[in-house]
Amino acid sequence: MLLYAEVEIFLPTCHSLKDKRSILKRIKKRLSQTLNITIAEMDYQDLWQRTMLAIATVSDSNEINEQVMQQAFQIIDSFPEVERTLTNVENR
Repeated sequence: MLLYAEVEIFLPTCHSLKDKRSILKRIKKRLSQTLNITIAEMDYQDLWQRTMLAIATVSDSNEINEQVMQQAFQIIDSFPEVERTLTNVENR
């Protein structure tokens, strides 16, 4: 089973694309080191203070997928320089 999420993030402290990339690099590194997930920036690559991340996790249990996704959201929320604004989750 596959669980997929699109997470829109606001980065109010960013003043350049370099700032944004630095923060996203740390977020993606922590997520990939901690959890067995796939993560990619999907939209708003040219905007300083906004991004859309796609996160996917696969396992034989929907319950495990849900737990992993919730852990991913907690990790994202632990970064003080970002605000998670919209989150869409769907089973595929």
